[in-house]
Amino acid sequence: MKRHVALVGFMGAGKSTIGRKLARELGCAFFDTDDLIVRTHGAIAEIFSSQGEAAFRRYEREAIGNVLGGADAGVVALGGGALTVAENRALLKERAHRIFLRSSPEQILRRLRRSREPRPLLGARPSLVQIRELYEARLAHYADVDHIVEARRLSDRAILDDILQWLNEKKIAL
Repeated sequence: MKRHVALVGFMGAGKSTIGRKLARELGCAFFDTDDLIVRTHGAIAEIFSSQGEAAFRRYEREAIGNVLGGADAGVVALGGGALTVAENRALLKERAHRIFLRSSPEQILRRLRRSREPRPLLGARPSLVQIRELYEARLAHYADVDHIVEARRLSDRAILDDILQWLNEKKIAL
């Protein structure tokens, strides 16, 4: 079984946007674990409010397992908290090339304020302090990957070029 390319990073880092474009460039399938959860279980904010974060993480584990268990490799965009679960980290390490899209907390705040999608862990009006605290708590997991893209001031094209160059250098084909 070929390994997938998994994009990891904080919410609002651009994983879904870059993932779709990368899959198109590579001619492979694209999977967004948050979208898979929504299709099966409903809105993420509703899951958090009615069933709690533990239920959401369980659904997330299932989605990741289903995607990574498929025979055909593709590009996977993970939710911002997916790497907080040890089982997810182990499965991803075994079955995917993990790429961290590193953004600054300030950039993330700007993106989240423009987004119409509510972020249950940050509330309706996220603050820079909240983002920094959660980002710092997750950073060690984000950084324990195969490749880091310093995406802070890069265009989508430059981020894609960085990833494609790394895949080429490592002779990784999907």
